[in-house]
Amino acid sequence: MSEMTKFGADLIQAMSEALAHAQGKDVPGMQVHGVDIGTVDAKAIRKKLDLTQDQMATVLGTSPSGYKKWEQGKRQPSGAAHTLLRIIEREPEAVLRALTGENREIGESPASPAASH
Repeated sequence: MSEMTKFGADLIQAMSEALAHAQGKDVPGMQVHGVDIGTVDAKAIRKKLDLTQDQMATVLGTSPSGYKKWEQGKRQPSGAAHTLLRIIEREPEAVLRALTGENREIGESPASPAASH
C-alpha cells in the first residue's frame, strides 16, 4: 500500500469512528470522559448579590429577557454563561474586579467624580 493510500485509509477509519461515536454507538478503544459542573440557580445568585434582573443581565452580558427566562426555568444557561454564573456564585468580587478593573462590591455604585475631590 502506498503512503498516500495508507493515509487515506487511516483517515477514513478515523472519520468512521468519529461518526459512530457521534451517533452514540460503542467504539472499541474509545473512552469518554465527562465533567459534571452541576446546575446553577441564577435567581439565588442574583439575590445574594442584591442585583435587579436587568443589572444581572448586564453583568453576564446577556439580554434581560433571556436572563429572566433562566430565572423562570424556561431556559437553562449554558456554556460561558453557566460557567460565569458558577464563578460569580463562588467568587463575586473577583468577577467584578475582572469586569470593571475596580475594587468594589457587586451592586455598589462607583464613586462619583465629585466625591473623589
